[in-house]
Amino acid sequence: MKITDVRTVLLTGPCTNDPFLSESRRLRSAAFIEIVTDTELVGVGETYIGYFFPESVPAIVDFFKPILIGQSVDNIDELWRRMYHCGNFWCRVGMGLSVLNGIEAALWDLKGKMYGLPVYELLGGKKYNRLPCYATGGPSNYPKEKLAAKLDHYLSLGFNGVKLGAGSLDTTGGGWQMPQTKREIAEFEADKMEFVRKHVGSGVQLMLDGHMGNSPTRTWDLDTAVTVLQALEPYDLLFFEEPLHYTDAAGYAELRRATTIPIAGGECLTGSCEWKMFTDLNCFDVGQPDAAFTGGLGEFMKVAALLEANGRKIATHAWGAGGCLMQNIHCGFASGNTLILEIPPDYAGLHSEIVRDSFRMEGGLIFPPEQPGLGVVLTDAIKHKYPFIPGSGEFNSVPGKMLTT
Repeated sequence: MKITDVRTVLLTGPCTNDPFLSESRRLRSAAFIEIVTDTELVGVGETYIGYFFPESVPAIVDFFKPILIGQSVDNIDELWRRMYHCGNFWCRVGMGLSVLNGIEAALWDLKGKMYGLPVYELLGGKKYNRLPCYATGGPSNYPKEKLAAKLDHYLSLGFNGVKLGAGSLDTTGGGWQMPQTKREIAEFEADKMEFVRKHVGSGVQLMLDGHMGNSPTRTWDLDTAVTVLQALEPYDLLFFEEPLHYTDAAGYAELRRATTIPIAGGECLTGSCEWKMFTDLNCFDVGQPDAAFTGGLGEFMKVAALLEANGRKIATHAWGAGGCLMQNIHCGFASGNTLILEIPPDYAGLHSEIVRDSFRMEGGLIFPPEQPGLGVVLTDAIKHKYPFIPGSGEFNSVPGKMLTT
């Protein structure tokens, strides 16, 4: 079996069916890579860059395409090394490496289909019969009555874990808000978590996300993060995600020593080399690599092993479309230190029509996919149903460029 073509598929569809997440984001874009062969088999992978800057993906895929034409999938690591070296000056980390991630994922999907095996079997074998998961809930929708309804919605879907964002989103009273001072922020977040914990009880796993790697307004400094997290210690959080910006690796290390709450992060990091710096500094209790962004499924496994060797857990990050979801599930089942899987709740067509019955959740647990490859489909009907809308990627609004979708 030889590769005959490599092509990009850009799509735009509803971001989610979740009425609470929809208050902050209505559309999502996605970038899939198809690897065509001289057989009926086609490999499909996704790059998370397609959620942010989809227009950039086709040119980068075309750059790497000649390296793959005429090749087999016998040695995916070697094909990855060739692409990585070819783009050495601009894809050691960042966007180029994340697009390479989507190409490499499609190679694994193709190889799994060729051998009739789920991809996790090719990555070292299944380590679990099931894994816990959580609903990634995005913002904390306010007022509190709406926040309670949001929690009830996720629990009704079968989740036993929920992650909420710091601050609040009140569409009737000023949009996204964060208190001004560190003490006000700490008091607000503690009051929120007291309400949430009382509402859901002690049996539900709770997480908070500071989004400080992508803060919409003010980014916390170390002193603010310490004050907030120490105020949250009574509420039994599984972890607090991204309490600081990634430009403050030393701050992450100091914050870990200042609180009993496990610190999570890493969704914005690419490449095992970048991850090694953060791991060597002991920045995270829980690493959050994304198998559609980190640089490849192979890179994800290197990162997971690096964290495991340092006694750390991983919690997959997965906010792309259906390919991203399944790539992370396969890597999660193949890694020996997976704590929990992130799942987009109440997802829409760019998830449901792509993963179909490959995704199986029961009782707040994810079961390993059984289909060959990644277990994703990308039919002509899907491509026609969700035509790409230029400008539908997500970005941070600044003067002169405002996000409206």
